[in-house]
Amino acid sequence: MSDKPFDICERTFQFSVRIVNLCNFLSEKPGSARELAKQLIRSGTSIGANVEESRAAQSTADFIHKLEIAPKEARETRYWIKVIVAANIQRFALL
Repeated sequence: MSDKPFDICERTFQFSVRIVNLCNFLSEKPGSARELAKQLIRSGTSIGANVEESRAAQSTADFIHKLEIAPKEARETRYWIKVIVAANIQRFALL
């Protein structure tokens, strides 16, 4: 195992890819699953987008602001995933 920590940009990117795969699965389901997928794709991919944007921040305040948004989006994403699980819409494990 490498001593180098796994880069946060890479981790959030990989998470976004997993969210996209889940949302593609949900979009094929009837009814509310599609609507939940729309919510989940926005919040789940926004985490990595904000982390990535922070790397090009114009100021320290801008950097902090963008990094403060990411955990808020993560909490929202966790909420939508909990709804999906509680409603038994998913029938597979996230890869």
